[in-house]
Formats: sequence, structure tokens, C-alpha cells
Amino acid sequence: MSDRPRIFDDLAGVAGGAISALAGLREEAEAMVRARVDECIRRLDLVRREEVEALAELAANARAGQEDAEVRLAAMEQRLAAVEARLAGMETVSVERE
Repeated sequence: MSDRPRIFDDLAGVAGGAISALAGLREEAEAMVRARVDECIRRLDLVRREEVEALAELAANARAGQEDAEVRLAAMEQRLAAVEARLAGMETVSVERE
């Protein structure tokens, strides 16, 4: 009587097979859902986080370049104003001599 009845072994085998089948179904269901979600994302023209981050970095770099150009332009405007002031001073001296 120490031997287990064969029916328990059969039930264990069936249960193991059912669990394997359910795991396979779960994986297939996940793959189908993932495919549907990807399809919906493509249809909605959504962008991925990596693309948004790349554009944000590009915009930050452009902004830094613009700020640098504004500083350089301000310096050039100051130099131009100084040159114009010197030129106006020279014209005044030249007119007085005549």
C-alpha cells in the first residue's frame, strides 16, 4: 500500500501540462496586446521618450547658441557705438578747423 495510485501521477502530469499551456497562452496574449498597443501608438503618431529627450537637448543647445550670439551682438553694438562716437568727434574737429 506504500505505492501511490497511478491516478495521482496522471493528475500531476495533466496539471503540469495545463500550467505549461496557460503560461504559453499568457505569453501569447502579452505579445498580442503589445502588438496592438504598438499599432495604436503608430496610428496616433505618438513619439517615444528618446525622441522627445533628443529634441529637448537640441533645443537647449540651440538656446545656448542663441544666448552666446546675443552676448556677442551686444559687444559688437558697444564697439560700433564707440567707433561712431570717435568718428563724430573727428568730424566735429574737422569742421571746426575749416
